[in-house]
Amino acid sequence: MELAATTTATIVPCLRYRDAPAAIDWLCRAFGFQRHAVYQDGSTVHHAQLVFGNGMVMLGSVQPGAWGSHMIQPDEVGGMETQSACVIVSDADAHYARATAAGAEIVIDIADQDYGGRGYACRDPEGHLWWFGSYDPWAAATA
Repeated sequence: MELAATTTATIVPCLRYRDAPAAIDWLCRAFGFQRHAVYQDGSTVHHAQLVFGNGMVMLGSVQPGAWGSHMIQPDEVGGMETQSACVIVSDADAHYARATAAGAEIVIDIADQDYGGRGYACRDPEGHLWWFGSYDPWAAATA
């Protein structure tokens, strides 16, 4: 198997937003992401990289084209998703408070999980589903 041995993370979720500049601002304010790179022309974000610890999400504006023809936004399918990002946080309660203060729509309230840790699920302003929790599957695998 070919792995990118020199990279920090080998899987990076990618999202699209109708108002990508506003989404970037909101994700940083509400969830604690930091801008790593943003390539933008006016209100169109061609590519952005936001980091959280050693994780990253990439995002861009909704645009037609080869990639865009295979994508659909949550509001076009009744708010449903076929995938979501899971973000490990050290303090799920503090993160929950930050996200709710910024207006995140909570879809699964914060709670202790049967498999360990504590977490919650929410939607961002354009309906993308996120999970934030303290369960660390890397630590659990070595325990």
